[in-house]
Amino acid sequence: MTDAGEDLYSRLQQLQSHFTWDLKKEDLELEQQDEDQELGQQRAVAHSCCFLAYVRYLQGRPEEAESILSQSEEKIRECYGEESDLRLIVTYGDLAWLKYHRGDYTQSQNFYKRVQDVLVKYPVDSSTDLHPEVYGEKAWTYLKLSKSYYSKAIDCFRRALKLQPDRYEWNKGYAIALYRTEENITQTITEESPATKQLHRALEINPDDAILLSMLALKLVYYQKPQEAEGLVERALEIGPDDSHVIRYVAKYLRKQDQLDPSIELLQRTLKTTCNRQSAFIHHQLALCYKRKKTNLLTLKPRPEREVQHWRSLCIHHLEEALKLKNNLNHPKAILALGYAEENDKDRAREMFKEVLETVEEEPEGMRQFIYRCYAEFCHYHIFQKDLAIAFYTKGLKISATTSEGRHCMKKLKLIAERRLCNIPRDAVAYGILGAVAKAEGEPRRAVGYYQKALERDRNNDEYLSALCELRMELD
Repeated sequence: MTDAGEDLYSRLQQLQSHFTWDLKKEDLELEQQDEDQELGQQRAVAHSCCFLAYVRYLQGRPEEAESILSQSEEKIRECYGEESDLRLIVTYGDLAWLKYHRGDYTQSQNFYKRVQDVLVKYPVDSSTDLHPEVYGEKAWTYLKLSKSYYSKAIDCFRRALKLQPDRYEWNKGYAIALYRTEENITQTITEESPATKQLHRALEINPDDAILLSMLALKLVYYQKPQEAEGLVERALEIGPDDSHVIRYVAKYLRKQDQLDPSIELLQRTLKTTCNRQSAFIHHQLALCYKRKKTNLLTLKPRPEREVQHWRSLCIHHLEEALKLKNNLNHPKAILALGYAEENDKDRAREMFKEVLETVEEEPEGMRQFIYRCYAEFCHYHIFQKDLAIAFYTKGLKISATTSEGRHCMKKLKLIAERRLCNIPRDAVAYGILGAVAKAEGEPRRAVGYYQKALERDRNNDEYLSALCELRMELD
């Protein structure tokens, strides 16, 4: 590399660009993504162009990348008018890098200068700050990637909002980012979560945002506000009856309310008109509806086996379709593995659970608990490895005893312990299980009693000793 090339490279490193944001290639979906279509078609296209251009560059298609960036400049000028200069900081930075990588140092230098001209024309108050438009562009980019980037998206939206607190675009993005990172609520609560509060805030600025209305409706299900939630759903469908994003959230809301047939009808209608990326989500949601239909039949006596098989088969089909389109989703994989087990295909189930467990530690707590519960069910009911089932039910219980998954794990552990004590009244494992359950229920004194009984029968068990010491310290 010539001295001029090295000097230019050094200066390009200072630009705000997709080339300098440390985006890992393996985290990029190498296709155009559409999560930020919520901004409206024109602005969504403007936002997506730079990201798509960077993807095309990574795919070894630099000419196409350059063409897309040129379109980006046109769209930004068309959408933002007098505000275009600040919106073009990232686009010009990407063009400077792209020209550099294509060996056109002169054009690269020209685009670098355009960025500097904008920065001189619109100086920031602090040398450590960026323009809110740049923070926003970074945030939407991070939001397109894997969930490991969501915390960065939240940080960037917060910084943009600090500079422009009433800007709808940043308020909306911040609400979406918080919604995605917030654990699913599995019990009724009274205090609104940060995502719920931010959804309210964004809707104060634009009360006709159908996507945010449907997202908020889902949240309100857990705050004992069914009438308000239903009103939001009706309004969302009135504003965006054909918006696939709205349909996804509304269908999920209906499923949560056990209105399965309307949910299925909406999802099937939407499936015919959505692109592949969204189709993965739709297939997943349809599978969950069919799973619920199957589960509802299991309580009937006599059990209608033919209907159970029908809904199970549909559930498996849609899970398989979802994973063909997006194969890194552990939630549908865990459900599908159990579906295979119910079909007596234990080898496929075992292989799929192996895949899921390899990456389970990367998941948030709620998802880990769900996966532990599913694997415990597989061990308990399908491959009859009781000790392994106990271990994974206990893992799930330790995460939280108050969620639906935690309560399920607790119920199963109690049943296992009671059955063991019926067969072997002095069973140490059973008392150890009851100790863990009592501890999770917030009853340390009762837990101490159970662990003491467990140690009377298994004196050298390190797990029981450790739990007992911890509980005694807590009581002291």
